[in-house]
Amino acid sequence: MKQHFDICIRGGGIVGHTLALLLARERLSVGLVARNPVRPAASGPDVRAYALNAKSKALLESVRCWPDAQHATAVTRMRVLGDDGGEVNFSADDLDVDALTWIADVPLLEARLAEAVRFQPQIEVIDSPKPATLTVVCEGKGSATREELGVTFEVARYPQRAIAARLNCEQPHGQTARQWFTQGEILAFLPLDGEQGHTVGIVWSVQESRVDALMQASDDAFCAELGQVSGHCLGGLNLATERVAWPLMAAQASRWIGTTPDGKTWALAGDAAHAVHPLAGQGLNLGLGDVAELAHILQGRAYWRAVNDPKLLRQYERARRAEVTATALAMDGLQQLFSKSSPTWQALRNWGMNGFERSGLAKQWAARYAMGL
Repeated sequence: MKQHFDICIRGGGIVGHTLALLLARERLSVGLVARNPVRPAASGPDVRAYALNAKSKALLESVRCWPDAQHATAVTRMRVLGDDGGEVNFSADDLDVDALTWIADVPLLEARLAEAVRFQPQIEVIDSPKPATLTVVCEGKGSATREELGVTFEVARYPQRAIAARLNCEQPHGQTARQWFTQGEILAFLPLDGEQGHTVGIVWSVQESRVDALMQASDDAFCAELGQVSGHCLGGLNLATERVAWPLMAAQASRWIGTTPDGKTWALAGDAAHAVHPLAGQGLNLGLGDVAELAHILQGRAYWRAVNDPKLLRQYERARRAEVTATALAMDGLQQLFSKSSPTWQALRNWGMNGFERSGLAKQWAARYAMGL
């Protein structure tokens, strides 16, 4: 086992694995702390699915870990419905792109990344942190290392929790992502299993007071309520997995880079550095944006600069904090707008949706920004 690495990555999820592969291509020695091996794709149903934009797709393709079309379903249309006649539609054809986004099966993506790491001689998977010139923390929102470093994680909690599951649908999803804003709650149907699929992943942001009842409801009752909110647009619905729920928050670390009193340099990336509301599915895209930026800066450094050079790390922090803050503010603004229950606010937001639908270039710009283009 190597006793000192150029980079030690703490966190063996998608963000940590991708960063390890990017840095290993530059002949940097990488120690990847992955105490819990990624879940094999064949270990049974899994509710996790992520929306990945074109930039994230290109990044994962560059390390040869992009899933096949069956496990990364291309979304060619998106339909967003308000609670009083508001509607916004996006089409890949209108934007002259292959897809608006892709809904990736998490277990298969994790398995591909783990396999790529296993065959990369510059990466060593380790059980515990080892000395390194730079440590990158990718442990997620509950990062213990971030706490040990004394970094404040400034959290704003929403009075909601997200419920996720997978559904089998009577009708095919048609590669269309659908979203409904109703009475302060947000329901999303994410197409899965390829272009002819009859399966969707749901993410339902519901008021805290309703979570227990929805989690304890029978499968039939739960699907009946989903059908009512979605207008039965995909016919009959049946649960394909168990339901899981988690609290919703917006959060950002007070510092993304630093040096410990004994001279050890560190940086944060992914959910260890930030969290946003999931209504636009940008969480993993932001995390992969972190590793792309950090890898780009380290790859382009002058030969005489070490990987822990403070100037390089400040450049990384400035670039990523700006994008994450802008995205977080946009998501929070939309969530706050649709959580207001008065008739005046309801009329205003639906009027705004319909105006945005007719906005032409502004709508195209927003779509391409979300797509990472």
